[in-house]
Amino acid sequence: MRAVIQRVSRASVTVEGKEISKINTGLLVLLGIEDLDTQEDINWLAKKIINLRIFNDVDGVMNNSLLQEKGDAIVVSQFTLHAGTKKGNRPSYIKASKPEVAIPLYESFISEIESQLGKKVGTGIFGADMKVDLRNDGPVTICIDTKNKE
Repeated sequence: MRAVIQRVSRASVTVEGKEISKINTGLLVLLGIEDLDTQEDINWLAKKIINLRIFNDVDGVMNNSLLQEKGDAIVVSQFTLHAGTKKGNRPSYIKASKPEVAIPLYESFISEIESQLGKKVGTGIFGADMKVDLRNDGPVTICIDTKNKE
């Protein structure tokens, strides 16, 4: 499971001209799922994301987590995070899970984030052509791969 986590001052997801998710201060999480991912990956990644100390404290130092900040989150599925670019110029997405595997894992990840955060999170629509708008705050962007635990 791969995630790109962006600290945002605002973010939204629009599908077919309709805004379906919107947040102010919080995290935009782009999530890539592969067939080897398990509930263990989901639990570890959700805990890691909501506890990342990437929000400024009163002294302007990144010491606070999403939980401490009481911020919001949007989770968007993004199979292109598993793009293979080693050979040629056209990325291969063979490592990315097909919808029948990815959708249940995506939904489980959302549920786990909501459970650990204690509130609903925004989402995209799996497989839809989404327009993601964000204002990256910092900028702060963190990439995590559960297979490397980094």
